[in-house]
Amino acid sequence: MIPRLRPATGLFDVIAAFVGRYHVVEFERSFAKLMGQAHAIAFPYGRTAQMMLIEALGFKDRDILLPAYSCVVVAHAIVLSGNRPVFIDSEPGGFNMDLDKAEAAITERTAAIIATSIHGYPVDLDRLERLSAAHSEVVILQDCAHSFSAEWQGSPVQRAGRAAIFGLNISKLMTSIFGGMITTDDTELAEKLRAVRARQIKGAGGRRIGRALYLGAATVALVPSIFSFVRYISRFGLLDRFVRYYDETLIDIPADYLDQIGRAEASVGVRQCAAYPGIVEHRRHIAGIYNTMLESRYPEGRPPMVEGATWSHYVLRVPDPEKLVREAAARGIEIGRIIDYCVPDMPAYREIAASQGPFDETRRLNASVVNLPLWVSERTARRVAATLGAIL
Repeated sequence: MIPRLRPATGLFDVIAAFVGRYHVVEFERSFAKLMGQAHAIAFPYGRTAQMMLIEALGFKDRDILLPAYSCVVVAHAIVLSGNRPVFIDSEPGGFNMDLDKAEAAITERTAAIIATSIHGYPVDLDRLERLSAAHSEVVILQDCAHSFSAEWQGSPVQRAGRAAIFGLNISKLMTSIFGGMITTDDTELAEKLRAVRARQIKGAGGRRIGRALYLGAATVALVPSIFSFVRYISRFGLLDRFVRYYDETLIDIPADYLDQIGRAEASVGVRQCAAYPGIVEHRRHIAGIYNTMLESRYPEGRPPMVEGATWSHYVLRVPDPEKLVREAAARGIEIGRIIDYCVPDMPAYREIAASQGPFDETRRLNASVVNLPLWVSERTARRVAATLGAIL
């Protein structure tokens, strides 16, 4: 079985997790250099980083705009920071937030907009700049969990705002096993972030071996020859604690969200910073293969080929995602459902979002989007595209 996701890690990354000697500050320097920014500040999770950033900016009991089509943990971090999420529908025909609707939603309570480049598609920085010029009191924050160094017409997305937020778990474009990062060119904000971190974040403790074993297990488990067994035992709920990251009824955060990353994560992170240009180039190449091979078989459901996209996911829109998932699995290919929920429709957010919306575009995406494996070799990609083309 070909898994839809696999970290870009190998034996030497696992060895680095066990014995590497890099400190977190060295990982921060490498990450800042990779993103072309003055500062990078590391945290235990991306959602922890987001909460600390909101605190450093001094926001309390304010409105923060974010996409309705986004990972639910972004909204959780807003609520747990003492603020209110205001959900914005997706742009017609695309995946990112509708910036016209975002501008219409700005009030005197609005503190910030979290602009997310979903699936690695760069947010429209020209439109965002016009919005920011008209509402200079509203802080622009970039959610780059899917878009490490994505570019809008040659301009890096992460630099187009006060700060950018990154998650670094093993499902991301690059990983440090666990962890999150804030990048910024604002030295004053960076100093405030480090002060907030010093007050609240605890040391890494003695978790190195556990983190290294986790990376080793994940790297091996997602090898195709082994993944079939992993997929089988997951049916019995034996892996839920490792793969389930939200409950629709709760606004919560991991118990260790204040436990800082250590040398295991930093050592893997430094290696991944060096490898990242090759990682994203490979994903762009595989996305191009899918796009070309599916052009005649399924032209209308393909994603747009956007210059500067990082391709965290290659997604198709299909009328019956669950059927495609089943039929692909029967042929040895795991096809994923990605963001198959509308956050403001979740029980935990219905009251908060009761007067917001509508979210018609987001719901259409929730009901139709699947993602294909991008980590695979060119030969495997051609097999995946041929198989899916035949099914579709």
